[in-house]
Amino acid sequence: MQNLLPEPPATRLPVSEDADTALGRAAESGTDAAYQQVAADYPAYSAAWAALAANALAADQPVTAYAYARTGYHRGLDALRRSGWKGHGPVPWSHEPNRGFLRCLHSLSQAAAAIGESDEAARCAQFLRDSDPAAADALT
Repeated sequence: MQNLLPEPPATRLPVSEDADTALGRAAESGTDAAYQQVAADYPAYSAAWAALAANALAADQPVTAYAYARTGYHRGLDALRRSGWKGHGPVPWSHEPNRGFLRCLHSLSQAAAAIGESDEAARCAQFLRDSDPAAADALT
């Protein structure tokens, strides 16, 4: 059966130039300490948490990755709601400020799978695909 209701408009998170600049400096140093400082200075900025989660996954630390990704995921949900998101609808990968949240969602799925939380891993993977199939394709 086809849904006849219109899809909600895409949600686009606001740009955070200061946090983006700090994250760029952290990426240049490449250390977790630099990313942790960005997360401490800008705790609502999901991209910092996503970087920490990705680093933890690469270091085979799934519990740490899970914690970082879940923090960034929840901070991202808060930001999406402040931007008018009603719990569903597109969160476009093409809009750069959305990528931190989407990366956290992907890392949360990976970390959940690594610690045996298969139901959560599947839910997060589906949420990512529902948010924007391009995000799922880019991250997997």
